[in-house]
Amino acid sequence: MTPPAGTRTVLITGTSSGIGLAAAVAAARAGWHTVATMRDPGRADALLAAAAEAGVTERIQVKRLDVVDPESIAACLSEVIAEHGRLDALVNNAGAGKVGTIEQSGMQDVRDTMEVNFFGTVATTRAALPHLRAAGGRVITVTSVGGVVGQPFNEAYCAAKFAVEGFMESLAPVAASVGVSVTVVEPGAVASEFVASQQLDIPALLTAVGPYAPALRAYIDRTLKSFGDAQSPAGAAESVIAALDADRPAFRIQTSDRARTFAATKLSDLDGSAVLALTGDWVR
Repeated sequence: MTPPAGTRTVLITGTSSGIGLAAAVAAARAGWHTVATMRDPGRADALLAAAAEAGVTERIQVKRLDVVDPESIAACLSEVIAEHGRLDALVNNAGAGKVGTIEQSGMQDVRDTMEVNFFGTVATTRAALPHLRAAGGRVITVTSVGGVVGQPFNEAYCAAKFAVEGFMESLAPVAASVGVSVTVVEPGAVASEFVASQQLDIPALLTAVGPYAPALRAYIDRTLKSFGDAQSPAGAAESVIAALDADRPAFRIQTSDRARTFAATKLSDLDGSAVLALTGDWVR
């Protein structure tokens, strides 16, 4: 599939569901040739159905890319450059959640969470940067308000997202010196398969955490209520597309008023007391 001359090309990771799927369709609707990647292209049915409904099938190309497999990253990018001649933007969206607490979780759980959410993002960004430099392009990374405010029973996940935010904040001025802009997009609660994909067995979790069970029960009750009126994936994806199309996108973008209010608690909290007062209520 060769897009018309002058068409901008974006590669988006993690597009089988949720924000990634919505962003892929919205980017195609906005005129981008969209390389929609996922670990298993056999899960592309929902994306292709949404693309067909939006009338943008011809602007979406599904490719395999597993962010924890360097060979997969390299092969995908090589194909994109061979077929389209350029890459104008990378949207790092692939990620995985992990609910638990460190005393009961194994260290491998923590390493696996870091591998997908942090090292996978770093590896994909590193591989894409030479092509983005050539195009004067941009890196947009979907992080989370969990990359700004640490959240109970999400220690590994928030640690990974904090790491992503620190990496991108450090990279931004360096990348800008060679013509590449860097943006992080921070959703709050989003009503997507991201929550369901964790396949939480709540009774088993409560048993596994032992003395932390009352706190986890309070956290789960609060979280389920929070996701009851969560932002839609399409709503969150609007911020990704705004960053793609802006002349000078901001470094940090929250996807909703709710996310902005939540992130602001941390960004104005010099001694940490406001954050701990807020999240402490979640486990009581």
